[in-house]
Amino acid sequence: MAKRKKTILIVEDDEILLRALYLNFEDLNFTLASATDGEMAVVVTQRVMPDLILLDLLIPKMDGFRVIEVLKSDPKTKNIPIIVLSNLGSEADIKRAKISGALDYFVKANTKLEELKEKVTNYLK
Repeated sequence: MAKRKKTILIVEDDEILLRALYLNFEDLNFTLASATDGEMAVVVTQRVMPDLILLDLLIPKMDGFRVIEVLKSDPKTKNIPIIVLSNLGSEADIKRAKISGALDYFVKANTKLEELKEKVTNYLK
C-alpha cells in the first residue's frame, strides 16, 4: 500500500513569496495547499486537514494569531502543527504565537528557504 503524501498548507498573502515557497516544497514530494487570508486558512484547514501549516501572521481578514486560536480551539484541527513564518520578529510576537499554540517561529528576513525546508521535513517525519 502506497504511503499517503504529507500535506502542507501555506498561508501567505504575498504572491511572490507564496510562489517561492510552493516551488521550494514541491520538490520534496509533499501535497501543497494554499490560502491567502486568515478566513480562507481556517476553511482550507478544515477541508484538507493538512499535516502541517506554514502560517504568516500579517494576513487579511483574520490575522495569524487569530487563525492559531481558532484552529487550536477546534478538536478536529487542534493537533495540526503550525509553524509561523512572519516579518514580525519581536520577542512579544514570538512568545504570543508560541503560547497560542505555534510549534515553531521563523522570521522571514532571518530565515533561508533551505533551513525552513529542513525544519518542515523534520517535523513531518
